[in-house]
Amino acid sequence: MDYFLTDEEKELQQLARRIAEEKVRPVAAKYDRSGEFPWEMVQVFREAGLFAVAIPEEYGGLGMGIMGLVLVTEELSRACAGIALAVAGTALGAMPILIAGSPEQKQRYLPRIAEGEILAAFCLTEPEAGSDAGALRTTAVRDGDSYVLNGTKHFITNGGVAGVYTVIALTDPSKGSRGASAFVVDADTPGLIVGKKEDKMGIRASATAEIHFDNCRVPKENLLGREGLGFVIALQTLDQSRPGVAAQALGIAQGALDLALEYARQRKQFGQSIASFQGIQFMLADMATEIEAARALIYAVARYIDRGGKDYGKVSAMAKLFASDVAMRVTTDAVQIFGGYGYMREYPIEKYMRDAKITQIYEGTNQIQRNVIARHLIKESAARGKA
Repeated sequence: MDYFLTDEEKELQQLARRIAEEKVRPVAAKYDRSGEFPWEMVQVFREAGLFAVAIPEEYGGLGMGIMGLVLVTEELSRACAGIALAVAGTALGAMPILIAGSPEQKQRYLPRIAEGEILAAFCLTEPEAGSDAGALRTTAVRDGDSYVLNGTKHFITNGGVAGVYTVIALTDPSKGSRGASAFVVDADTPGLIVGKKEDKMGIRASATAEIHFDNCRVPKENLLGREGLGFVIALQTLDQSRPGVAAQALGIAQGALDLALEYARQRKQFGQSIASFQGIQFMLADMATEIEAARALIYAVARYIDRGGKDYGKVSAMAKLFASDVAMRVTTDAVQIFGGYGYMREYPIEKYMRDAKITQIYEGTNQIQRNVIARHLIKESAARGKA
């Protein structure tokens, strides 16, 4: 379908697609097997300006918003979702600064992120605070002109490779989630310690690690917004970043369909290509239809956010929920079309299935997305009843 992308968006899409095919795809299997972070790809993304896509122009970015980020993430993820996270994870880490940073904070960090000089990471999840993000234990105690952070964050995308971390910590534990605040912490701050690097099922080219704060002292100027706004900033960050996760899932699904189509045309059984069998054709048709429906929803949500839409938490959750479920179904069917070969690491398709699974889990499990959507529906219904 023609989604009426602007000329600038089409150019960005084509650039990301070319990089994905020429640079990312040839090394995807290597990094999947090694689990190493793809610094050579980071350099490619830097030179192409991909880290600048969602950063406003006044801070050295391209100012293309969530839609630009969605287009880049989708195209890179068609080749390797793990490598794509170097860009998408950095955008996530930068979002709290974009949302709540002062002009001085934005000027200090955003140009460096846009240049790709530093990567960024978002630190919300903890060992005891996953879906229950309100159960945070990391603290930030005011001490003179500084805050002293103590606690552990885990499953942090870009953990250990980021140059800056946006961190949600409790400044007043007695208030629960209302006592949370947001901070910007430079990677070289004493007391910020990179812990265990996770050995993951999928997205293995992405760095995922524990981040420990051991009497980590940050200046009070690194507080984002004011004390007590941390949980609000975190929720706003997730509402804006979920279309990016949806785009990652979309790219995975599209990449898997591309491979399944190519294989179905080439694979011969009973004297003909398996693409001639109605059973395979029905699978391919369903896969393509669901992918296009996901794309339409994701693009619409991204446009809505960029154009100042209000209260987009529900539709953002819908995009992430639908696209990630589609990715899991499509990649499972793609492996089935490959048959026994699909189960072998010699063929690329099994990686897509492994990569797809995480999109149903991180930035809020799909069960949490359903909770978010239902709460919005009930609230809207109640408001209509009072009107």
